[in-house]
Amino acid sequence: MPPFRVLYLDMNSFFASVEQHLDPALRGRPVAITAVDSDAGACVAASYEAKAYGVKTGTRVADARRMCPGIVFRPSRHRLYVRFNLAIADVLDRHAELTHIRSVDEFQLALSGDAQSLDGAAELVARLKATVAAEVGPCLRFSAGLGPNHLLAKIAGKLEKPNGFQWLSVENMPDRIAHLALDDLPGISRAMKDRLMRAGVYDVPQLCQLDPRHARLIWRSVEGERFVRMLQGMDIPLTATQRGGFGNSKILSPEYRDPRRAYMVGRWLVEKATARLRRDGRVAGRFSLTVSMLAGSVWSRGVSCFPTQDSAFFLRLHRALWKALWRNGRPGQVIAVGVQLGDVSLLAERQGDLLKPLGPSEKTRGEQVSAAVDQINARFGDGAIRYGINAPHPGFFERG
Repeated sequence: MPPFRVLYLDMNSFFASVEQHLDPALRGRPVAITAVDSDAGACVAASYEAKAYGVKTGTRVADARRMCPGIVFRPSRHRLYVRFNLAIADVLDRHAELTHIRSVDEFQLALSGDAQSLDGAAELVARLKATVAAEVGPCLRFSAGLGPNHLLAKIAGKLEKPNGFQWLSVENMPDRIAHLALDDLPGISRAMKDRLMRAGVYDVPQLCQLDPRHARLIWRSVEGERFVRMLQGMDIPLTATQRGGFGNSKILSPEYRDPRRAYMVGRWLVEKATARLRRDGRVAGRFSLTVSMLAGSVWSRGVSCFPTQDSAFFLRLHRALWKALWRNGRPGQVIAVGVQLGDVSLLAERQGDLLKPLGPSEKTRGEQVSAAVDQINARFGDGAIRYGINAPHPGFFERG
């Protein structure tokens, strides 16, 4: 069996578990975390006791109350969860090499020595579980995934919840994950799933057996080749210069769920994502919009473009995609909005365009304006200058 190099830890019902740890009266009871203290609000996290009744992220508070009599609601406390995240990270780093804090509830560790074997890794996981329980809290449990690279380790970490431990390698792939849908895999959006299916890739075994060069064509990026090679067990490290995209998504509070208000939140998300793109000195050649309806349906579309970092340009693409969504009639209430800037590369490596005309790595007029806006906002505060009307929706329940 090839050596295992990565251990991925996924905390189980992290927000609810923190609340149960701090209030022993909540232990063993169904708990849901909410962004808004209202029956019209939605659950953004749930304990496993609540999940057993069907309560999950996005479930309306009123529905959760009906589905799970006796459920306890607690408001989100972002700073508190971050403090527990850091406490767990400290434990992990004392027992292994903590290489990445992937999110508030996910951690990635590099393995060496005996821990690269299955038995050695199992011993390490047991030690970490015991230490986290003893030093941070017995309610704080995690599922662990083991793999030869970070992708397989992360997938393995999702296979057994709660408090599980699974591994993936060339020895048990792709059979071990053949039951998963394509978009169950991290990094496969609904739009990418549609693209794969149009290319004749209908399930996970077919994806695992895909020629990596074909994957590059489907993704329209080297990231497709990297993704398939990792599924096939190759150790391809994460590097800062190979970021796949910049994006933000937001679970909307009730007052923002009208589609017109959700559209304005989307404009704000575009401004945030493009500002981050420029801070990293990058350009994006694809823009995608995802709109999730309260009724359960999801609409997602993307469009390719000349690589740019111009906020006004991406806002025009954002508007065009919303128009496409409205084409068949006014959408219903919106529960979440997400924007994604993909096909990312360095501005310094962008080729020129004779038709504009534009020299290699030279900024367009729109990009120069965007950079000036960044400078003013850095001096006078975010939002001092905006690209027209938007609807800021600050809060913890966003990604990006």
